[in-house]
Amino acid sequence: MEKIINIGGMTCAACSKAVERTVKKLDGVIRAEVNFPMERLFVEFDPAKVRISMIKEAIKKAGYIPIEEKDTTLDKNKERKQKEEKRMLTNLIVSAIFTIPLLIIAMGHMFGMPLPEIIDHSKNPINFAIAQLVLVIPSLIAGRKFYIVGFKTMIKGSPNMDSLIAIGTSAAVIYGLFALYQISIGNHMYSKELYFESASTIITLILLGKYLEVRTKGKTSEAIRKLMELSPKKAWIIQNDCEIEIEIDEVEVGDIVLVRPGEKIPVDGVVVEGNTSVDESMLTGESIPVEKKIGDKVIGASINKNGMIKIRAGKVGKDTVLSQIIELVESAQSSKAPIARLADVISGYFIPVVIIIAVISGVLWLLSGKDIIFSLTIFISVLVIACPCALGLATPTAIMVGSGKGAEHGVLIKSGEALEKTHKVDTVVFDKTGTITEGKPKVTDMFSNEIDENELLMYAASCEKASEHPLGEAIVMEAARRGITLGTVNNFTAIPGLGIEAKVNEKDVLIGNKKLMTDKGVDISLYQTKLNEYSKQGKTPIIIAIDGKAEGIIAVADVVKINSKRTIKTLHKMGIKVVMLTGDNKNTAEAIAQQIDIDKVFAEVLPHEKSSYIKELQREGRTVAMVGDGINDAPALAMADVGIAIGSGTDVAVESADIVLMKNDIIDVITAITLSKATIKNIKQNLFWAFAYNTAGIPIAAGILTLFGGPKLNPMIAAAAMSFSSVSVLLNALRLKGFKPYI
Repeated sequence: MEKIINIGGMTCAACSKAVERTVKKLDGVIRAEVNFPMERLFVEFDPAKVRISMIKEAIKKAGYIPIEEKDTTLDKNKERKQKEEKRMLTNLIVSAIFTIPLLIIAMGHMFGMPLPEIIDHSKNPINFAIAQLVLVIPSLIAGRKFYIVGFKTMIKGSPNMDSLIAIGTSAAVIYGLFALYQISIGNHMYSKELYFESASTIITLILLGKYLEVRTKGKTSEAIRKLMELSPKKAWIIQNDCEIEIEIDEVEVGDIVLVRPGEKIPVDGVVVEGNTSVDESMLTGESIPVEKKIGDKVIGASINKNGMIKIRAGKVGKDTVLSQIIELVESAQSSKAPIARLADVISGYFIPVVIIIAVISGVLWLLSGKDIIFSLTIFISVLVIACPCALGLATPTAIMVGSGKGAEHGVLIKSGEALEKTHKVDTVVFDKTGTITEGKPKVTDMFSNEIDENELLMYAASCEKASEHPLGEAIVMEAARRGITLGTVNNFTAIPGLGIEAKVNEKDVLIGNKKLMTDKGVDISLYQTKLNEYSKQGKTPIIIAIDGKAEGIIAVADVVKINSKRTIKTLHKMGIKVVMLTGDNKNTAEAIAQQIDIDKVFAEVLPHEKSSYIKELQREGRTVAMVGDGINDAPALAMADVGIAIGSGTDVAVESADIVLMKNDIIDVITAITLSKATIKNIKQNLFWAFAYNTAGIPIAAGILTLFGGPKLNPMIAAAAMSFSSVSVLLNALRLKGFKPYI
């Protein structure tokens, strides 16, 4: 049996490993995998040996919270995350408000800042110390979760980042209390050894990092919510010759559903009465409405444009195309492996090692004959110098600066995870319509034998002016661009799926495809070569006949965006393979691919099949970025290692993606990749400096110099080293402000 359990209270990758380890110990559990970003446990188990209640109890014992199913709905998840974000922000503000005056009191005198006499360190050292103690307490309360989780996980034998934060700041506070005691008995020299501000500053900075992490977690539920909103809530069905409005959930297979012009089609089915054109762009990504007649299939959530139709419901509920897309998005997002944050990996080894060194150092000095104060100083010095203040800054500061630079260049990066993954991309998959191409048809070519091009366009545009077809709109726009005056139109008739018949300036005009001309007995043999040529180029040829004679062709196509060729050329220079994935016909797709030098084409791909093509590339060992703008791209965007949405695309595509190109320009794919490479390089440098000072200082803090007659490391120096590592990390992160795209 398989089950997904939502889990609360996890703060890092070490937490997810602790849950996995605990659940796997249960007899009967076959497999346990935690998706940390999604906060979900996938568990496969034998129900004869272990129950869900036992698994949930094991999760609780590990220190985490299994969330009940009634609380995992989209609304409940959103509400819970909003509460968590609000709580984080409140704690951050509280901690920061009290940390600033604490820093001024503790360190202001070092920079010549005067303090009131009542709390002056030289005149009233006890008041000086008590003021700092009072100010550190709100920060400790604001960061209470670090202590609850950190100490609990340490007791369970799975220390995480919270454990080191808890131990380090506790050590600073304990040492501060020890110094306060010394001051109270007259040892005023200890007024220089109060480390309350270290604890408060660490908590504030770590809270900042945690808040940023909560803010940038993927909004997966929003993507699914947008998909669900596409489906109409009610439908009109024909029952006993009466029209009845019912809830969408009540529609059954075989029901005859009435759909009026402008309404959304409620379910998948087959047209049984009427003709119309249907806008399927929200599902297929294609901008041109599809003509529908009796016997044609229609897709739920697509829009009926201009004719009343009746359909027989074929697929309802979870079987509809839209529901399958929703399921694919959920599945793809849930299957994303948790990001391996380098800080967590290092801290997995670093945390226990530091604790062991601190304990052993203190005990050995005690056994060697040193007093308890000396040994305690050694113990605290090791923990203070190893305290992960810079580690907490290393990733979020680089991400803040990197994300800011991205926004400057029109690239919205939605999480630190997206930044990490993007630098590894070696294959970029592009959707065609609206991504590589403009998404709107335009007149590309005109061919005529005897009449002038402008005259041909006048007849065509005059007829199409009365039509709402996108191909017709392209012809009308071209006539307007050329300043052509349109003729007088009479007897206008739209022939569904074929074209238009009308009188223009008292001449009989036919506009449409080959079938229309054949049906009306118009000879098009002179134009056959051109018709084939345009079709091979991926263009739609429209034939114009006047008074029964074919006079010319107007070719309409969705044209390639200006920067598409340049983008693909640059990707090739970077050693990245380029693939096109489209629902469009093979001829059109291959013509465009050849035009802009795309490596591989997958054409005529159905919406629910797109994610399987991404999987195929991933099975080849490739790290895949998917670039798209349609709802039909949402599962592929979610399945890809990195989903990149065009900003002008649908809300669902934007929500499903990791990165959004706000300027609607695919050249920014280059910006995203190069920015990711620069940011990850910066994060690795930050992590190095975050540990370099601390780890180099640990042997000195442990008293190695004292063995050779040197001084022991004062905790203040340890704190200074810790602070210096933080400053170096911040300065290094600020270097990203000089980032320029590689274009």
